[in-house]
Amino acid sequence: MMNFIFISPAFPKNYYHFCECLKKNGVTVLGIGDTPYQELEDSVKNSLHEYYKVSSLESYEEVFKAVAFFSFKYGKIDFLESNNEYWLRQDARLRTDFNITGAKTKDVISFTSKSDMKDFYIKAKVPVARYVFCKSYEEDLQFIKEVGYPVVVKPNVGVGAAKTYKIKSAKDLKDFYQKGFQVPYIMEEFIEGNIVSLDGICDDDSQILFCDNEIFPPSIMDIVNDNLEVSYYVNKEVPQDIKEIGARVLKAFHIQSRYFHLEFFRLTKEKKGLGKIGDIVALEVNMRPPGGLTPDVINFGQSVDTYQIYADMITYNEIKNVDVNQTKYFCCYVARRDRFRYVYSPDQIKQKYPSQIQMQGRMMEALADALGNEYYIAKFETLEELNAFKKDVLQHTE
Repeated sequence: MMNFIFISPAFPKNYYHFCECLKKNGVTVLGIGDTPYQELEDSVKNSLHEYYKVSSLESYEEVFKAVAFFSFKYGKIDFLESNNEYWLRQDARLRTDFNITGAKTKDVISFTSKSDMKDFYIKAKVPVARYVFCKSYEEDLQFIKEVGYPVVVKPNVGVGAAKTYKIKSAKDLKDFYQKGFQVPYIMEEFIEGNIVSLDGICDDDSQILFCDNEIFPPSIMDIVNDNLEVSYYVNKEVPQDIKEIGARVLKAFHIQSRYFHLEFFRLTKEKKGLGKIGDIVALEVNMRPPGGLTPDVINFGQSVDTYQIYADMITYNEIKNVDVNQTKYFCCYVARRDRFRYVYSPDQIKQKYPSQIQMQGRMMEALADALGNEYYIAKFETLEELNAFKKDVLQHTE
């Protein structure tokens, strides 16, 4: 019997599906979280064989004791994951301390440090933006003289676009230093391009079992900093260049037995030293599922169940219980902001698109900065239909 420890099975709310599918495959699924057991949704409880409550997942000592308890009770732990970027380094430390299969501490540094990522992208023969570590206002100005404004500053280790800023002038740079920062920051040259991703699941030899392509206009950095509305979509088909580049990146990083989210720029303006319009430039790797409800967006668009594909990969190292050759659609995630007033009410949107809308609801507050407040997930045969839906959802009253 395979034993799998899932860290934080109750958050995000859709992640219990990973546990549910693993359990269906005969895996003993053991949860560790800081939510009291009586407050867990029945769907979470039913997806687990046992749950260990800690007072804080931030306490390594407590989580260590929980893993030790499960190891004593159930024997060897085969896998331990949270599938959550915030916990990647702690997951790796636990796997290292308990000798559990998967990425160890030394491995995770390479795909959670934005500066270290660049060396691996170069190894995969993918162009990367120039960067420096932020040390002083004067030294940063020297870098800006080389690459020009704007530049982007971001924590070297961080989650998504949190605390990431676009610097457009010397005044912006002074303001950035006056605020101060506690963790190492890097400064990168600004890339003009659309953000695209390759998401998927790979086996224990870094071979892609399943993948999809997402298009993100605008960037998550702008969405978070400017409190913009959110929209992105899953493409019907994966462009060949993205798939080939993604396969090289997985090999370069030695990514094994994971759900992955690889982000790139597709240039909309030629950039000296990086490429021509339409070329692919590295952004960053995320060795976890794409954020929020994106696994569900993928599922609706690609007519699959990636939670089950993940469980099959863990259990069999191949896809056994999902047909990946079903009809594919353009599937979008569109989210409104509470600060705006809209032409169409939620009921009117649902009446206009009754068969296309797959999910609709309120985004949990912890994710709302990046993913909006009131969301819709809908699928369409054509991109024109998708864009019309997006326009209706986001149309403001005057």
